[in-house]
Amino acid sequence: MKKTLFLVLLGLAIIASAYMAFIYYVPYSTGTRAGELIKISQKGVLFKTWEGEISQGISGAQIFSFSVLDDDKEVIEKLNDLQGQYVKLKYTERYRTFFIWGDSKHFVTEVVPEKSPHIDKR
Repeated sequence: MKKTLFLVLLGLAIIASAYMAFIYYVPYSTGTRAGELIKISQKGVLFKTWEGEISQGISGAQIFSFSVLDDDKEVIEKLNDLQGQYVKLKYTERYRTFFIWGDSKHFVTEVVPEKSPHIDKR
């Protein structure tokens, strides 16, 4: 009985580990988005995650929400420095997310400041 229970628990642990590895390492899509960085904040009670938004339209009609993993310290610092400015974000979309990673399935991996297309070029 103990051996059967051990094998069942071991099998469940292997399946759970494989599922988490698949979610983490196999992206659904990758891409870039540009817009005005309107929010970057750390949220959560037990597990703090970094969440942000960029506005891709006039008057905030199109909002792109994203998360940043805690390991990406350089990205978090850049986002904090560039808040309120026009930026281009490189991101990876995952099939799903876990509460310890963030709220969104879109995870930013790189931030580049950009010139706003809304500035008058006279």
